[in-house]
Amino acid sequence: MTTGSVSPRRADTRRNHERILTAAATALAGSGEISFNAIAKQAGVGVGTVYRHFPNPEALVVAVYRRELQHLVDVVPELLAQHSPDLAFRIWTTDHLVRYMMTKRGLAKALGAAASSHGEMLAKAHESMAGAVTTLLEANIQARTVRPDLEPETLIRGLGGLFFLDPSSDWRAPTEKLIDLLWRGMSADNPPPSA
Repeated sequence: MTTGSVSPRRADTRRNHERILTAAATALAGSGEISFNAIAKQAGVGVGTVYRHFPNPEALVVAVYRRELQHLVDVVPELLAQHSPDLAFRIWTTDHLVRYMMTKRGLAKALGAAASSHGEMLAKAHESMAGAVTTLLEANIQARTVRPDLEPETLIRGLGGLFFLDPSSDWRAPTEKLIDLLWRGMSADNPPPSA
């Protein structure tokens, strides 16, 4: 037996788990509804497989939420390694943050009954979002593309406008317009107003 090898069954289980989470995230971003039958069909697995991974809809919703949030944080260093800080910020916002916010809108409905875990998850989400925004902001301040007086919380509030996007419409153009508006205000060429 080789060390580090993964049994085909274990690898298949992980793939099924990931496919179920992907299908659930898509459902939450669209209708906001969780149907194990629809998710099983979309994921290409049996409904029993969905239940083996997630005993109830709340467990699935929480897993999707955590997965989406973790991706939002994990992708920042990759983007900064591959792109200039200003482009990394734009890609993160357009391709990652917007998806998270659309999924979160569906999650908010689905989590309505799970009040006990809801507050803790919201606090964790804000903390993770602040960390990701801080990293992107610091990289841009160091690159002198944005004003050095910017605070992560201010930027998070500005990005909150993305919650108003309609996932069933062309959301990319409004996203880019909002980013352009924010970027003009953040730009190093636009000094802060004097007190």
